[in-house]
Amino acid sequence: MDISALDFQQARIKQVLFKSRLRSVLYGVREADASLFDIRQNPLGQWLDAVVKPKYQAPEVYEIERVLQRMLDAGQALVAQYKRGQIEEARAGLSQIDQHSDRIELLLQALERTNSAA
Repeated sequence: MDISALDFQQARIKQVLFKSRLRSVLYGVREADASLFDIRQNPLGQWLDAVVKPKYQAPEVYEIERVLQRMLDAGQALVAQYKRGQIEEARAGLSQIDQHSDRIELLLQALERTNSAA
């Protein structure tokens, strides 16, 4: 398989980008739009579909996708909470996003190890 270390690093950056965008919404810097929470428009989701799935059918791939969807759903719930005026609670909920992100990182590492062994 030919997914490079650079591809994996870019996947990690895509995940950080989502977290940064979400944080900017919860701190009033930008407005949230529906595309922020759409897995088909999420850069990491797009990477999974375009780069990984065509080449690799490992369980980690589908687990990353599942956890990513949960992270997007949690982010959407935090924005709804923010819009209801529960600003501090929404910001505190960023720890949920970090937990999903940490899980995705572990799965990326496992996939990267499997990829390098192939």
